[in-house]
Amino acid sequence: MGKVRPKLVKRIARELLSKYPELFKRDFEHNKKAVSMLTIISSKKLRNQIAGYITHLLAIEARREKRVEVVEEVSEASA
Repeated sequence: MGKVRPKLVKRIARELLSKYPELFKRDFEHNKKAVSMLTIISSKKLRNQIAGYITHLLAIEARREKRVEVVEEVSEASA
């Protein structure tokens, strides 16, 4: 089972990633600081959830890119 995240966390995380993609990395601590700089969130828990979801999204994107590279290499080798 996956983790359940509120729509608010997902929406804010996606908005921040689309507006400021260069500020985020696959490091949670770095993303936590970036979220603190960009938003006015008084709750530590909410800030951490947003930073964690951003980290999760970036990890998924990196895995997807790696998978595409492997598929391209295999198709080139078989051709």
